[in-house]
Amino acid sequence: MEQGNIKPDEYIYSIAIHALCNDRMVDAAINLLNEMKQKGITVDIVTYNSLIDGRCKFGQWEKVRTLLSEIVNSNIYPNVRTLTIVTDGLCKEGKVEDAEEVMRHMIEKGVEPNTVTYNVIIDGYCLRGQMDRARRIFDSMIDKSIKPDIREDTDIEFYNVVINGLCKNGQLDKARAIFEKLSLIGLFPDVITYNTIINGFCLEGLLDEAKNMLRKMEENGCSPNNGTYNVIVRGFLKFSKISEMTTFLKEMTERDFSFDASTVELLIDVIAKDPSLLNMIPQFPLGNKK
Repeated sequence: MEQGNIKPDEYIYSIAIHALCNDRMVDAAINLLNEMKQKGITVDIVTYNSLIDGRCKFGQWEKVRTLLSEIVNSNIYPNVRTLTIVTDGLCKEGKVEDAEEVMRHMIEKGVEPNTVTYNVIIDGYCLRGQMDRARRIFDSMIDKSIKPDIREDTDIEFYNVVINGLCKNGQLDKARAIFEKLSLIGLFPDVITYNTIINGFCLEGLLDEAKNMLRKMEENGCSPNNGTYNVIVRGFLKFSKISEMTTFLKEMTERDFSFDASTVELLIDVIAKDPSLLNMIPQFPLGNKK
């Protein structure tokens, strides 16, 4: 492009910087940033967010601070994406208090966190067993009406976040223990709760337990949705249980449920590795109304 008539603009540079950061080539991305400045090309918060994300993945917090200072000095305002990147990086290193402090500082500067930001910090406290702090953050989120679709029974919303955080981080036993105690404290799992614990089973390859939980879900009067079935199908695909999946697909299609985008992506990946599996899948339940 530089040798031709079309010169790279800020969008092209941002794409290249984002790609380099995704490949963990942050120093090369910084070189491109410096090149942008030398050429007088505008640098916006999107470009800086890619660089901050790259530095966070390496735990280079001093360099993250340098980038944040550079942003402020350039009269570029951090946004909620900036906040979420930094808090997520800190929480992954167990620095949840630091993440919360960053969030408070950003709020003072007029950057309001979103659901993702709050959930990152809640998950961080849950993984450390600091449930009181997790609850405090959750309640502050509810007070600000930040979480969408708020219902009166916000307690189950809180436990859904906790169970999800534990399942995502391989602490299925703790998640299951909390799930089983819900009825003892007067709470009833909803479809999100069930889908989350079913997904936890599938991530660990406990597919029979996932199916049993689906049956328990229905026995308790909670109807499964498209997400419930897709989570289990992805579990079958992940652990190459294709023959078992075909039986489950029959039930799925009879109930007019269909594959979602994540399931299709995984299905294509599995078939690409072993095309013979295509003959074992009787039909593709795509595009149905549910």
